[in-house]
Amino acid sequence: MTAPQPLSFHGPEDILAFIPHSLGYWPSSSVVAMTLHGTRLGATLRLDLPGPAGLRRPEAFARAVRGYLQADGDADGTLVAVFGGTAGAPAPQLHQLLMLELYDALQRAGMPVRDAWYVGDRYWRGAFCVDSSCCPEPGRPVQQILDSRLYAEMVFQGSTVGPPPDGSPIGDQWAADYLAAVRAARTAWRRKLQRRRGSREQFHLVLTYWAAVLGRPAGEPLLPAADRDGFLLATLMVPSLRDAVLVQAAAGRTTAVAGAAQFGLLRDGPFPRPLSPLPAGDLPGRQPGGDAGSGSGTGVGTSAGQVFGYGDVLLGLGPEVPDWPQLEALDRMLAHLALVGGKSAAAPLTLRGWVAWCRGRGSVAAAYYCRALRAQPQYRLARLLLELDQRGTICGWAARKEAAWQKFSTDPERGTGQLG
Repeated sequence: MTAPQPLSFHGPEDILAFIPHSLGYWPSSSVVAMTLHGTRLGATLRLDLPGPAGLRRPEAFARAVRGYLQADGDADGTLVAVFGGTAGAPAPQLHQLLMLELYDALQRAGMPVRDAWYVGDRYWRGAFCVDSSCCPEPGRPVQQILDSRLYAEMVFQGSTVGPPPDGSPIGDQWAADYLAAVRAARTAWRRKLQRRRGSREQFHLVLTYWAAVLGRPAGEPLLPAADRDGFLLATLMVPSLRDAVLVQAAAGRTTAVAGAAQFGLLRDGPFPRPLSPLPAGDLPGRQPGGDAGSGSGTGVGTSAGQVFGYGDVLLGLGPEVPDWPQLEALDRMLAHLALVGGKSAAAPLTLRGWVAWCRGRGSVAAAYYCRALRAQPQYRLARLLLELDQRGTICGWAARKEAAWQKFSTDPERGTGQLG
């Protein structure tokens, strides 16, 4: 995996250009706050703008923002952008009280606001700028952000800005004949797995198969394989296998197996012989009993043999650093499997939501959970994770700089990193 190139910020246009690429979409009716470590960017937080009552009395909202940002213990400053306005232009008169309350709350928390902006659909302006030659009415064109040097650099690095997450359902996107073949394979594999539920050997074989699928070389195209996709979907329909696949990707095989054993989910028999689309001897990659992490034999950010509880992994409390490349590979495969549509899409959509939440993208996570619940309204894991997200819980990894997912590098040792 090629490390991302460092990013350099030369002015406010570059900082504002970073926000939609960091979030994955252009925010609207939002407050975005970014922590600073000297001249380096830290964490990015996005929250919905409060309603009219909250704008009139924004103290509670400002305290919430302060509480979230204090999770970044190294922060010594902040940047704030309010996305919203009227007629395409920012509306300082609507949001000025909110901005002042944020300024005061963050100042008292030791994270003073270094700069702030109002961003509308077509214009933007500095929140504290009173120079009409710099910030003329109704503001400076948003096109300046889109034409900025940093925006071009991020596009060159392969970053894209997608549509905002809205929770709309995903329709079937596979060709009809392939979709029918996958669904038939899923049904057949589900029956076979049901006969082997609790089998220790089948459990290990499922994890080995998933590790092999996720271990494909980066950039290698995923060729159609109805039996493979049907098998993977069938495994995600078994909660014990689904959870183990997720834990293995984040924390390694040892933790996935130990957790299942702790819950009494694994037995030695008698069961029919274990099955997968390929015989165990033909599967590439790690075999049962090893770690499925970075390939070094230990989970990322852990000492050899260290085991974490499933709850710790699901909340991002362990391991110290998850295996981000494996989670990214898992997310790509889940995106592919979600195209099956119908109730079977609930599991891959829910797990995609969890990966997004681990990345610190709570809004994206909530959209995936909502899509999963549209596919299967009583899907328990989606309901639980959506409730966790709606309570404002931040993934433990996302709250720690050394563990958080990094889409871009802003290290001044490899680039200027200076904020204009």
